[in-house]
Amino acid sequence: MKHKNQSTISYDADSDVLAFEMSRSGKIEYAEEMGNVIVHFSKQGRPVLVEVLNASRSFRKNRELVKTLRAPVSIQ
Repeated sequence: MKHKNQSTISYDADSDVLAFEMSRSGKIEYAEEMGNVIVHFSKQGRPVLVEVLNASRSFRKNRELVKTLRAPVSIQ
């Protein structure tokens, strides 16, 4: 069963970005950069997408785990 607001985690090796999609139904209105993290918010101020830049450096101990996330992983 698919949930409307099902979260996903994905990793893009080319850009080295780990992305946490919090809501598929939320439209991104604005974003805020916090160091190597970018949080995208809806008009209501709810987080919709969180991106971790330079993810392999940020998660050095778990680098191999991060690299296995090439396909989106759903979290319920």
